[in-house]
Amino acid sequence: MELGIYSFGDRTPDPVTGEQVSVAQRLAETVERIKLADELGLGFYGLGEHHLEHYAISNPATVLAAAASVTEHITLASAVTVLSTEDPVRVYQQFTTLDQLSRGRAELLAGRGSFTESFPLFGADLGDYDELYEEKLALLLRIDREDPITWSGRFRPPLNDAHIYPRPYGRRLRISVGTGGNPESSIRAGLLGLPVVYAVIGGEPERFAPLVDLYRRAAAAGEHAEDEHDVTMGAIGFVAERSQDAKETFYPYWLETMKWGARSRGWAVPTRREYDQYTEGARALFVGSPNEVAERIISVGKLTGADRYAMQMDWSGVPHAKVMKAIELLGTEVLPQIRKEFD
Repeated sequence: MELGIYSFGDRTPDPVTGEQVSVAQRLAETVERIKLADELGLGFYGLGEHHLEHYAISNPATVLAAAASVTEHITLASAVTVLSTEDPVRVYQQFTTLDQLSRGRAELLAGRGSFTESFPLFGADLGDYDELYEEKLALLLRIDREDPITWSGRFRPPLNDAHIYPRPYGRRLRISVGTGGNPESSIRAGLLGLPVVYAVIGGEPERFAPLVDLYRRAAAAGEHAEDEHDVTMGAIGFVAERSQDAKETFYPYWLETMKWGARSRGWAVPTRREYDQYTEGARALFVGSPNEVAERIISVGKLTGADRYAMQMDWSGVPHAKVMKAIELLGTEVLPQIRKEFD
C-alpha cells in the first residue's frame, strides 16, 4: 500500500498567532513539502482546487508543475479538479503537460468538489450540477482514449476530428474519481474502470468499507481488470513524536475549520471532549504518534483493501515547520511500518 499526502494550500489566519501567510509563501512551502515527501519515499501528493481567499491553490496543475522540477518519483495529483466547471479539453492539456514534465507521474483526480464557488465564477448553473459532471467526465475519458475525437454535447462547443495535444507520457493519463461517500459515485467509478479516491472528512473510516465493496463489485460487473480497481482512502490527521503533542498541536487548527463549517454550512461547533473522542486511538481523526497513526492506517487498509492512504495534515494553516516535521515522521516512521505489513 502506498502512503501519501494531500493539501488545499490552507492560509487561514493562524488561530494561535493571528498571522496569515501570503499566497507566495504558501506556494513556496507547498513545493518544499512535496520535495521532502519525494525524498522520503512517499508515493503521492495531491493538491485541491479552491477559489476562496483562505486557500492558495486555484490551479493545482501549475503548482504541481513547479514540484515536478524538484522531484523524481512521487505521483503529482489534483485533489480534486472540480471538473464540473472546467473545460475537459483544457484541463486534459494541463495534466498531460504535467505528465510529460514529470515523465508519467501526473494524476488527474476528477470530482465535483466540496464547495460551489467555482459555479458562478465560471458561469455554470448549479441546476445542472449532475449533468455537468456526467458530460464532462465522459468527454474527458474519450479525449484520453480517442485521437482524433469527434464529439458534441450540451455544455461546450463540438469537436470535429480534433487532435488534443500534448498526449500523455505513456499510453493513458491516470484519471481517478473523487467522492465523499456517495454510493452512486462508487458505482460509476467501478463501471467505468477508474480508480476511486474516498475523501474521509468526518466519522470513522470503517463506514466506507461497504462503499469500497460496492465499487469493486461494480468494477467486476464492468469486466475491468483487477489492476484497474485502485482504491485510495483519505484521512484528516497529524503526526508528532508524542501522541499528546500531536493532539494539542492540531486541535486549534481543526477547531478553526469546524468554526468555519458552522458559519458556512450550519454545523454545530464540536466540543473539546468530542475532539478527544475523535482522536482517541486515532479513531476518526488520525492524530497521534507515528505508531498510533500507522496502526490505524494498517487496520483500515486491511478492512477496505486500500491501495493507497493519503493524509491531510495542514488544516487551517498548521505552521510550516510543524507540517514538515509531520511529513518527516510519516516518511521515516509510519511508512516503514506500512511497507512491512503490506509489501
